[in-house]
Amino acid sequence: MQKPVEQVWDLTIAPDTVRLIIEKARTISAAVNEDYDDGAEHEVEFGEGARDNHHHDGLAEEETGDQTEGELRQIIHELNVDEKAELIALTWIGRGDYEPAEFADAVNEARQRNYRSTARYLLGMPMLGDWLDEGLEAIGVSAAQ
Repeated sequence: MQKPVEQVWDLTIAPDTVRLIIEKARTISAAVNEDYDDGAEHEVEFGEGARDNHHHDGLAEEETGDQTEGELRQIIHELNVDEKAELIALTWIGRGDYEPAEFADAVNEARQRNYRSTARYLLGMPMLGDWLDEGLEAIGVSAAQ
């Protein structure tokens, strides 16, 4: 974990919004991890004694996961350009790509990259919730409410 810098950044994105994104990202991550706890849930064997070890409760399970992911995508989609850049910068700081003192540089880099879909980019990160949490803490904003 990185040591927080003395400077507290004036964020455009509300810390509560980041906390909500952290919560939803962790919910999605936890659902994926539960699927793979045994390591055999998605094995399919064909041949003698064919079996399908895909333990799945059907559409109800998918709807819950899809709703959370859809909600998270919508939250990110509704952010303005500055908020999206800060969200990406916080993720990069939490991931260790930038130091907390380089927050402004990370925001500028995120703005210049102009991601076609910020939600798709961020949701492609398996530890998004943890990295955002670390990023907030690193710049001096408590992730806990």
